[in-house]
Amino acid sequence: MSRKHRDRSWPPADAVAPLAGPVTDNHTHLPVPGQAAGPGSDAPLNAAELVERAADVGVTAVITSACETPTWAPSIALARGLPAVRVALAIHPNEAVAHAGVREIGPDGLEPMHLPHHDEPLDEAMSRLEARVRSARDVVVAIGETGMDLFRTGPRGAAVQREAFRAHIALAKQLDLPLQIHDRDAHAECLAVLEADGAPERTVFHCFSGDAALAAACAEHGWYASVAGPITYSANDDLRAALASLPDELLLIETDAPYLPPKRFRGRPNGSYLMPDTLRLLAQQRDLGEAEMCTVLERNTRRVYGTWL
Repeated sequence: MSRKHRDRSWPPADAVAPLAGPVTDNHTHLPVPGQAAGPGSDAPLNAAELVERAADVGVTAVITSACETPTWAPSIALARGLPAVRVALAIHPNEAVAHAGVREIGPDGLEPMHLPHHDEPLDEAMSRLEARVRSARDVVVAIGETGMDLFRTGPRGAAVQREAFRAHIALAKQLDLPLQIHDRDAHAECLAVLEADGAPERTVFHCFSGDAALAAACAEHGWYASVAGPITYSANDDLRAALASLPDELLLIETDAPYLPPKRFRGRPNGSYLMPDTLRLLAQQRDLGEAEMCTVLERNTRRVYGTWL
């Protein structure tokens, strides 16, 4: 199929066989009312439909990351209306740069986007974040995603991201919440901040993209690596090797939906109901049965985030 005519619709609800046991997608981005149309927008699925599809294949709970200020309130409302859903709240590192008013082209070569909500200064947005988390402890189970993204920013933006990351770390420790880290082309920089400031007790590298050195640091400090669709991509031998070096007890699983679907659905929207492909490859890589892999991942998820079902 040519790129021009590639199928970009949602994979069907029965595209993936159900899992042998229940698991949690510990990092996704559920759509919220008022959000701009995204992947699959020609035939959109709402949050309730995506959660139902997930439950049908054994993904019985999800944590949605609300990391842009306009998504905070509607994501909290989703979680209060859908028992399977909980929320991670933060200001994404690229969002932090925009709130700080830095308009700097990074290695991606793209002009930074400035939307009306970015008019709020970063320090004010961070203050509101703390207040919002404190007022929604019934459904907020993590601070995230925060961290550094050197693919989309230059040195001035990186300085902003570093300070925002530090503020999120402090908030997670103050409120005794897990921290979900976004790390893109910034392994050493993220490590330097965590080691200088001291990581929260439960620290998660979401959509782990690290190398052997980052995996070794996770093993040394007891930080978690959350495995996503890219582990299934043919070119990612180094990623698979890095993850293989980590003990079972430091693994979590996620989709980062609607992005990064497993290999056979690349180019199409991702959802929690497609996560079994990722889990099955992870089980194969670790020479574990599917049911045992589910048990390991769910036990780790509960250790990090608690239970709510």
